[in-house]
Amino acid sequence: MSLSTFCYRLAWVCGLALLLLPACTERYIPDVISSPNSYLVVDGFINSQGISSIKLSRTTAIAATKVPPVETKATLFIEEEAGTRYPLTENPLGTYTSANLTLNPAKRYHLRINTFAGKAYTSDFAPVKTTPAIDAVTWETNPDGLNILVDSHDPTNATRYYRWECDEAWEFNTPYRPIVEYVNGAIRPIAVPYPDYCWAFGTSTAITIGKTTALTQDVVSKFPVRYLPSSSARLQRKYSVLVQQYALTSEEYAYWDLQRRNTESLGTLFDPLPSQVKGNLHNVGDASELVLGFVGVHSRAEKRIFINHAQLPRTWVTITGYESCEPPDTALVGQLDGLLAGGRLYVPIYPFYTKTGYIFGYAISTPVCVDCRKRGSALKPSFWP
Repeated sequence: MSLSTFCYRLAWVCGLALLLLPACTERYIPDVISSPNSYLVVDGFINSQGISSIKLSRTTAIAATKVPPVETKATLFIEEEAGTRYPLTENPLGTYTSANLTLNPAKRYHLRINTFAGKAYTSDFAPVKTTPAIDAVTWETNPDGLNILVDSHDPTNATRYYRWECDEAWEFNTPYRPIVEYVNGAIRPIAVPYPDYCWAFGTSTAITIGKTTALTQDVVSKFPVRYLPSSSARLQRKYSVLVQQYALTSEEYAYWDLQRRNTESLGTLFDPLPSQVKGNLHNVGDASELVLGFVGVHSRAEKRIFINHAQLPRTWVTITGYESCEPPDTALVGQLDGLLAGGRLYVPIYPFYTKTGYIFGYAISTPVCVDCRKRGSALKPSFWP
């Protein structure tokens, strides 16, 4: 989950809690929610064995309707304590990336940000945490859905605190593949067929963390990192998940744990009030300014798996989003100009014939029901088998 998403959820929970207070109670809006100030949000980590990517944005007031602005034209460095500086470059706007780095595990590092407006921010110096490899990513089904599970271990017992993210991709297709097309007022065999399959992508927004501090060995066994209901459209044909694992310090784990508690709150009177999540960033010239985010220093381990629909229980029925497409509509020959002109409302799929072999009409459907590019990409991912 990005920090911007967290800020929106925190504001929503606070607002809902206020609405549930008795009417005779004087309304109170916390300063951080009602303030017109625009606080810096720093989203990312220092990758000790690869490319670091840091996103900068600004918070907006709870009543704002605009998308929060990104922080552009800033100057960022990864700095080694009493040592080397590594610059980050902006591309695209608001996202800053480093070169492919290998940092010294015996040193401490932090992030320095100089904004275009002249303010300077830094994260606290932090030690390098080397993330152990993922031993296995497996899956299991229950009557209601699918669990993605992770196995990992650190033989040195030095990790103890973990966080996981899941990047997903899935293959899907539309109910129909047209064999004809409507061009210049006439039906003809289709010249460029629609794609057979497309791919969509997503990232799990859940905050998934775990710790092994209560165990004698630093072992993670069958830890659930993603759940999909049996009806999920992601399971229509083939589903893939890339599980990314991060080793955390105890301070970074506490930060993510509090963020998880805030975002998972239901916002009722019986829930604890959301807490202000303080990270490890601060304004160099004004310690009182709120800065949102936590920049850790660690490597990343990852492992990808694929799941075919044929491997899942036969009783599972996925809700694809194409249910309204079936059955197709019918357009008689005399109706074609009104229904098919421009291809915006309907497109033809295949002809209907009389018993004597004459075409009297065509099966038609909306573009989204025949063109999977309306919901995804026809470009096959490089990692797809």
